[in-house]
Amino acid sequence: MPHSGRSYAWSTSGGKDSLLALWYARQQGYRVTTMITMFDETGERSRSHGIDKSLMQAQARALDMALITPHASWKSYESQFVTTLQTLKAEGHEGVVFGDIDLLPHREWEEKVCAQANLNAVLPLWQQDRKQLAHQVLELGFKAVVVCIDHRFLTAEFCGREYNEEFVASLPDGVDACGENGEFHTFVYAGPLLSSPLNVSVTKIETYDAPKEFGGGRYSFARLA
Repeated sequence: MPHSGRSYAWSTSGGKDSLLALWYARQQGYRVTTMITMFDETGERSRSHGIDKSLMQAQARALDMALITPHASWKSYESQFVTTLQTLKAEGHEGVVFGDIDLLPHREWEEKVCAQANLNAVLPLWQQDRKQLAHQVLELGFKAVVVCIDHRFLTAEFCGREYNEEFVASLPDGVDACGENGEFHTFVYAGPLLSSPLNVSVTKIETYDAPKEFGGGRYSFARLA
């Protein structure tokens, strides 16, 4: 296996594309041992998807991986991420796996921060067909719940639903099946990489209005327990 020597880290939100990227990376021989999930200033919820830390810890245990949870504001996000990568490099990691599909600004940012830590950026899903990836998530048996939706694309009723064929088929025209444009985000609670399913349920749906300095916009978040 060509990449089975040194360890790789994995930058993850806990969502379906992240898990699919990990699946691909391991199929390609990468020895991925460490999860990185960025958290908000409180250190209690993941930065972009609002996942409770206990759920990310449960997912890490089911994946048998170490979990690193740096916390930062949006303003300090990049510097904190680079610091984390530099620590991983010092500990012997060779690179970082990311789950982006085809948004070039995302790839450029990932390559930039990895370069600052002298790490390789690995994007196993890069330039693959979005619809095919969405169906592959389901065919492989990943189970996920939709934990965040952007009201520019979807109504609140889409939040908290199971990510399945019915959900994909119900998406309005112009909304990507992977949510690659930020239309929605997911959390994986079962699948081929997890040793056992996580027992999660949606407790409530919350609405959040983002500050104008960070683009504004209204979002719905599904709180999981």
